[in-house]
Amino acid sequence: QVQLVESGGGLVQAGDSLRLSCAASGRTFSSYAMGWFRQAPGKEREVVAAISGSGGSTYYADSVKGRFIISRDNAKNTVYLQMNSLKPEDTAVYYCAADLSSGSSWLGVYLYEYHYWGQGTQVTVSS
Repeated sequence: QVQLVESGGGLVQAGDSLRLSCAASGRTFSSYAMGWFRQAPGKEREVVAAISGSGGSTYYADSVKGRFIISRDNAKNTVYLQMNSLKPEDTAVYYCAADLSSGSSWLGVYLYEYHYWGQGTQVTVSS
């Protein structure tokens, strides 16, 4: 079992930056991949970024590549999503999720690979 708690969402203007955090508890943090997903109103939940347990591998959706950075601090059991140059289309509820079957080197990019989810944090980008 893993418990995940996100924080850091809010209302910002286009072009601003925001950093989301997700604190995990319950399993050895470095042994599993973490992902950030988002869901906008009326749309399906989609992957934003993912990082392997060791932090050595990362994945970004094309829509955020070059603007968002995923990182993790295994000593603090926390994964981050640094979001820069935010756009109105980034508005969504952002969720962090854990893939406990990944091991320390692998990462998944599909929703079905992630079995533990946080409660979500709202990010709103105004134009």
